[in-house]
Amino acid sequence: MPRTVDYYFSLLSPWAYIGHALFMDIVRRHHVTVNYKPVALAQVFADTGGLPLPKRHPARQRYRMFELQRWREKRGLALHLHPKFWPFDGNLADRFVIAAAREHDPDRFLRGGFAGIWEHERNLGEEHSLIDIARAADLPAAELLAAAKADAAQKRYEANVRDAIAADAFGSPCYVLDGEVF
Repeated sequence: MPRTVDYYFSLLSPWAYIGHALFMDIVRRHHVTVNYKPVALAQVFADTGGLPLPKRHPARQRYRMFELQRWREKRGLALHLHPKFWPFDGNLADRFVIAAAREHDPDRFLRGGFAGIWEHERNLGEEHSLIDIARAADLPAAELLAAAKADAAQKRYEANVRDAIAADAFGSPCYVLDGEVF
């Protein structure tokens, strides 16, 4: 019987970027279907007791930097710890993933988007960046941008937040397999 994992994440998250490629390798190796569920991370934090980075105690902010440095080295990534365009409004970028996942595999877009933010310091809050990344991933960029701006994508985005909270997902990334959060 095929298995499905719910993948809660936001393009804003460096942790989702760090884990994405390995996660995709694992699900492909084990023939697991991915249910892509981008979420408004600030809303998930607010509803589950988390704090956005600027509101965290300085000790937690410093520790986050140490952990990012460690994982950057472990994964061999060219991750900028303070990318030029971060944070940005991730709403449209996350909804772009929702639009892409309806009829396409969004993995190449996600890899390009994560690298765009965290390696190449692109502003994914800007439409032209999303279009460029979608084209590089051989996706119908204009069609997906229109779908990302539509009410259906916004409603799905809001539903993803509700689903995340109901599943006890509390950050990005969170993976839910057989009711268990990872």
